[in-house]
Amino acid sequence: MLRRLLSQASTQRRSLFGTSASLSWCRQYSSSPPLTSQSPNSTSVEHLGDTEASPTVPSAAISIDRSGLYNPPEHSHEPSSDSELVKHLKSIIKFRGGPISVAEYMEEVLTNPKAGFYINRDVFGTEGDFITSPEVSQMFGEMVGVWVMCLWEQMGQPKKLNLVELGPGRGTLVADLLRGASKFRNFTDSLQIHMVECSPTLQKLQYQNLKCINKNDADGDAEEQIISRLTGTSVSWHATLEQVPAGVPTIIIAHEFYDALPVHQFQRASRGWCEKMVDVSENSMFQFVLSAQPTPTTLYLLKRFKWAENEEIAKLEQVEVSPKAMELTQEIAKRIGSDGGGALIIDYGLNGIVSDSLQAIRKHEFVNILDNPGTADLSAYVDFAAIRHSAEEASDDVSVHGPMTQSQFLGSLGINFRVEALLENCTDEQADSLRTGYWRLVGEGEAPFWEGPEEQAPIGMGTRYLAMAIVNKKQGAPVPFQ
Repeated sequence: MLRRLLSQASTQRRSLFGTSASLSWCRQYSSSPPLTSQSPNSTSVEHLGDTEASPTVPSAAISIDRSGLYNPPEHSHEPSSDSELVKHLKSIIKFRGGPISVAEYMEEVLTNPKAGFYINRDVFGTEGDFITSPEVSQMFGEMVGVWVMCLWEQMGQPKKLNLVELGPGRGTLVADLLRGASKFRNFTDSLQIHMVECSPTLQKLQYQNLKCINKNDADGDAEEQIISRLTGTSVSWHATLEQVPAGVPTIIIAHEFYDALPVHQFQRASRGWCEKMVDVSENSMFQFVLSAQPTPTTLYLLKRFKWAENEEIAKLEQVEVSPKAMELTQEIAKRIGSDGGGALIIDYGLNGIVSDSLQAIRKHEFVNILDNPGTADLSAYVDFAAIRHSAEEASDDVSVHGPMTQSQFLGSLGINFRVEALLENCTDEQADSLRTGYWRLVGEGEAPFWEGPEEQAPIGMGTRYLAMAIVNKKQGAPVPFQ
């Protein structure tokens, strides 16, 4: 894809940027003063510049101008305090001879095979770096299960159904879904669960939480099968959605998955829109700089602007675009259009262009994005409008519904009745936990019933998180989006 974009950029750049009346682009190096990023947790942004060599005075004697030669710093035998990931990032920048995109930095920080944030650790829950909805309350997975079963019925109750979760975390959501649906045998017998996960550590946690066992084929004719003892359902793991077998009706769950997909950041400068990059400063620290020329990802920025109104664009100083999110959505839409089924996307984001949302969280606290990469989670707001347009462009056989708030989504599926039923048969301590979890899922702001320490007050995510569905048109509108 990158090679194609580079090829397109090189052949189209002259016409593309020469004819655009509404946008101007970075075409030349600048020596203007550093700009400051608007992000509260980012460092300064500088323009990349080059210096013009002063003309040399003619001389009769032969002289050699060594001013342009590279003078490396003095070699030190002191051990470096940089982590392996930091060394790796710096080596990429050095090898390229220039900065890398924010998206490439983000991807390396999160999923580097050796030192990525998600790869070798459990980052979820109170002991981790952040808490997701499935870790808040079992009711979240149960309500998602209700949605999946309703869609399965709309599909005509197929005998085989691929249930796919992208980025399953600890596997808590699917585990709660299976427990809640365990009495509906026709449904659970149809399931083939596919977990799309790249982290070996999280794969092991998912295996444990789904109560999996390895079941050998009695005749020895098939490969060893992994079964969840919760419902007797087969479970398999894949590194990408593309590896999940096609040709079977499929329901895809993407909960807090899109927010971790790499984003490219663009900033409006005096020369027009420039891509924000990550470089190494003179003191060997990471810093943000602006690209000197249009980058291949500028094509995606133009595409995103095509879906927006001019008035919306005029108000922006910074823009985030995610080519990975667009491409994933296209893949999902094409599969649903051909095989039937649907996708449920729940994440925090906006139903419009996202400006400057990239953030880093370490141990439940916001930190600088460039500080000690690999030790904090990086995430960005999801552009739900871009998801809609990507899906609709990819397939004429799908329809997109929403977004609606998570509070509306869970409320329409019956979470209010579920919490009341659970409260009827529980201890006081369990009741407090249920109320707290319920508020975090559907409330807004601090819980009004909280009587404990103010800093520990439950914060509602009900309006911050949005839900969107992509389904095959033949099935009609899914609940509760009618």
